[in-house]
Order: sequence, then C-alpha cells, then structure tokens
Amino acid sequence: METSIVIAGFGGQGVLFAGQLLAYAGMDAGKNVTWIPSYGPEMRGGTAHCIVIISDEPIGAPIVSRPDVAVALNQPSYDKYEKRVKSGGLLVVNSSLVEGETKRTDIDVVQVPANSIAEEWGTAKMMNMAALGALLAARPVLPLDTVRRALAEHLPAGKQHLVEANLKVLAHAAQVVTPIYT
Repeated sequence: METSIVIAGFGGQGVLFAGQLLAYAGMDAGKNVTWIPSYGPEMRGGTAHCIVIISDEPIGAPIVSRPDVAVALNQPSYDKYEKRVKSGGLLVVNSSLVEGETKRTDIDVVQVPANSIAEEWGTAKMMNMAALGALLAARPVLPLDTVRRALAEHLPAGKQHLVEANLKVLAHAAQVVTPIYT
C-alpha cells in the first residue's frame, strides 16, 4: 500500500516538521518513505508545504500532483489543495483558521480545530501535532504509537522539554476525530 500526503500551511506552523515526523515514523515502521520539503521566500509567514509518501513497496517518484491525503493548516492551503485531493482521498482541515466547506462528495473531510486543541493541551505552536493526530485517526497510515515514539526520538534537542505536551496534543486530537474509512 502507498499513501501520498501533502501538508501545507504558513511557515512557522510546523508544516515541514510534521511531514518529517511522518517520514521518520514510516522508516521506524520499516516502510519506504520520501519527504520533500518546499517553502516560499520567507520561512516564517511565507507558504510552506511538504510531500510525504509512505509505502510498503519501493517508491517510483517522490512528486505527487493528486495526493491521497492533504492537510490544510491555513486558508490559502485549503484553497489550493482541496481540489487536488484524489477521489476517495482525505482532506484534513484546520477549522481554527479555515472557513468554508468543500462541495466535493468524492473525498472524506475531517475538520479539526487544531489551534484550539494545541492551545488547550500545550501551546499554539503544537497545532501541527493536532493535525497529525486527526490525520492518523481518520486514516491510520501508521500506528499512532509509532508516531509517538518517533516524536520522542526526533524532536530537536532544544525542544525535548516539549515532548510530553506534543504527545498530549497528538493523542487528544486523535481521540476527538471520528475515524473515516472509504
């Protein structure tokens, strides 16, 4: 099985780290993975996205135009990727920052108040973990425990004091989202 994921938002929302975390967790689970980061001219406040592919088989190409899953952390990302999600795919929307609802009936949509969950269980900067928790609840492309371990092992040294709070945000978001299977 192969799953392509695009995570998109503003620089500073943890877009690239969320994708990198999925890639590390995929490697830890013995999967084939790719992680391709991309960001605009400004790291903080500019646009950023990354492509992650997690597969049981070798990956043919790391670039994806129609992902299986898109995570939109802000309005511009929603506007761009909502129409690109593959039919039968999943769109995870940060409802704290994104207005509007998709008219598409061929994809599953999960609305998660990522900023609100992050502020309640940690800090607003952990909203990327809330989005990942929602993604993994709706489409368990990797076991949540594998992602938890990868988070503890790969969070940069200067951020290790935030591991427990990040784990709480990840777990809480996974609990409040109703899993969707197509």
